[in-house]
Amino acid sequence: MRPVLVVGDLATDVVAVLSGEPAPGSDRPASIRTRGGGAGANVAVHLGRLGVPVTFAGCIGADAAGSALLGELTAAGVDLAVRVVPAAATGTIVSLVEPGGQRSMLADRGANLDLAPGDVPAPASGEHLHLSGYTLLDPRPRPAGLAALASAAAAGATTSLDPASTGPLTAYGVDRWLADTAGVTLVLPNADEARLLTGCADVADAARALAARHPAVAVTLGAEGALWCSGDVLVHRPALPTEVVDTTGAGDAFTAGLLAAWLADEQPTPAGLLDAGLALAATAVARPGAR
Repeated sequence: MRPVLVVGDLATDVVAVLSGEPAPGSDRPASIRTRGGGAGANVAVHLGRLGVPVTFAGCIGADAAGSALLGELTAAGVDLAVRVVPAAATGTIVSLVEPGGQRSMLADRGANLDLAPGDVPAPASGEHLHLSGYTLLDPRPRPAGLAALASAAAAGATTSLDPASTGPLTAYGVDRWLADTAGVTLVLPNADEARLLTGCADVADAARALAARHPAVAVTLGAEGALWCSGDVLVHRPALPTEVVDTTGAGDAFTAGLLAAWLADEQPTPAGLLDAGLALAATAVARPGAR
């Protein structure tokens, strides 16, 4: 199993599962829980639990929340390359989950925005770098993300990246994102992100367009499963039947499941890679929280 370096956000998720539709201007009963989150950290924790050698690089504030998050990562078997930023608070994400699992997220990224190039270890030859797209979408941590990609390329390491979210991706600029990520080995967008990045209305056409730029693409389709595209190969696999409680972190779980299969010593088929990602995503959406 090849080791993985994950670079990205580490945060506290405050997950509010609503008992009914939102009630603007009034009250709505909800089940509220605090859990570990952050797209990069979610991937790292899932990989660690799957037995993949993994290191997480990121930043936290000098507070109890940050210490608790580091304890969770360590308990999952994740090695840490995390800098404490005394003047910043650890990131917090509020997730409002509606009936059926659809969620809205409110992000205070806190110390994650202080990530600097020096915070990211240089990947070794044979290692894999997974970069959370959020790292590129803000001008402060962007140099760290670009430096991580450049260092991985210099070492001959394989790389993967998720585009993160359509809102900040639109603000960042599609052309700039495509230029910044041109050398990435595996891109992992959801359907909306794939359409945004290519201008293709059909998600299969979007996957093919991205596969013309990258060696491999895996597109998550929510309840419809996922697509794999590499060269002329296009494979679809359905989602596993499951009761959806909370979709927060489903994409991160899919990424970790797929990467664990991809980086193993075996040579799985595209269908096997998708099935591995979809199986872990099905487990993630069946409970509140990202991990």
